[in-house]
Amino acid sequence: MFFFFNNNPYIAVIGDIKASKKLNNRSEVQKKLKIVLDEINEKFDEDISSKFIITLGDEFQGLLNNGACIMKLTLEIERKMFPVKIRFGIGVGAITTDVNKEMSLGADGPGYYNARNAIEYLKVNEKKNQTSSADIRIETEENNQTTTILLNTILLLLTTIKNSWSDRQREIIWDKLEHQGSQTDVSKRFGITQPSVQKSLFSGKYYAYKEALEIISEVLNEIRRNDV
Repeated sequence: MFFFFNNNPYIAVIGDIKASKKLNNRSEVQKKLKIVLDEINEKFDEDISSKFIITLGDEFQGLLNNGACIMKLTLEIERKMFPVKIRFGIGVGAITTDVNKEMSLGADGPGYYNARNAIEYLKVNEKKNQTSSADIRIETEENNQTTTILLNTILLLLTTIKNSWSDRQREIIWDKLEHQGSQTDVSKRFGITQPSVQKSLFSGKYYAYKEALEIISEVLNEIRRNDV
């Protein structure tokens, strides 16, 4: 086991649009975010305890009942909102208020405190102009700090890999992750040769990236409420 909890934790997610005030089309981006979150709520309905909603114009939040879908969910939001960049704070812990399936706004407790601490940590690192700042961070209870540190280190390395991608590498890698097909299938969708797909996957470190995603998902799968 990687985690130990004294309570029956939720997974709170707080997302935030990076440099939102500098966007020329801010209102359009917010409308798109609303559409994306509606799609997320429908697709991951069984994993969601409180639906994802926009809370502060450029910020959104939601509540999950298990950790298995975190990486898929955040990656899908990231992919659909690109080139707008999103940061995510993931907080694991209890929720002390009533949980409303339709509305996460107003929910409170250690889960959201941890998510807020995580996203504020990312913001501070970015302001320091650190070249290795991650775009997703996890915070849990103190007795899980070793596992949390290891996960955040992997998440930092994943961000480093993503930041090295060219536009074509990103398109091909995201397509491969979404469809999980063969390189030939990818080449047909893009109208390019299979060796070109292979070259992009290799140079973009796709297989290392995918394996790390799967490891994180496997570890986070341990976080699961026992009442669902």
